Amino acid sequence: MAEGILRHAAGDLLEIHSAGSDPAGYVHPKAIAALKEIHIDISAHTSKHMDTFLKGKITTVITVCGNADQACPTFPGQVNRYHWRFDDPAHAQGSEEEVMEAFRTVRDRIKLVFEAYAAGIRGNSTGETT
Repeated sequence: MAEGILRHAAGDLLEIHSAGSDPAGYVHPKAIAALKEIHIDISAHTSKHMDTFLKGKITTVITVCGNADQACPTFPGQVNRYHWRFDDPAHAQGSEEEVMEAFRTVRDRIKLVFEAYAAGIRGNSTGETT
């Protein structure tokens, strides 16, 4: 969800990639549904391991789940590192609607933070690669 939201908020300013330390191998269907509700299509996104990007030019790393900030390596040339901790809605329990609501809640929190982040980048207009 984070990649889709940040691409929507700042894809015209930043090159955005998403990866994890322990990728699931698929994008959760409820994540796809939650973003579809706000007109963001991530149905073609894939689950990738962060090692995929170790040789790329990454200047900013943003981690969003649990201890991901501790599991994520420092990338060559990395200048900025941010960590915003959001619950992983894939671990939510309850009825289908309760689990979907967990995805919506996390989606809305990520959207709030990433839209503010994008506004800061726009105000700064230095252009970073994330």
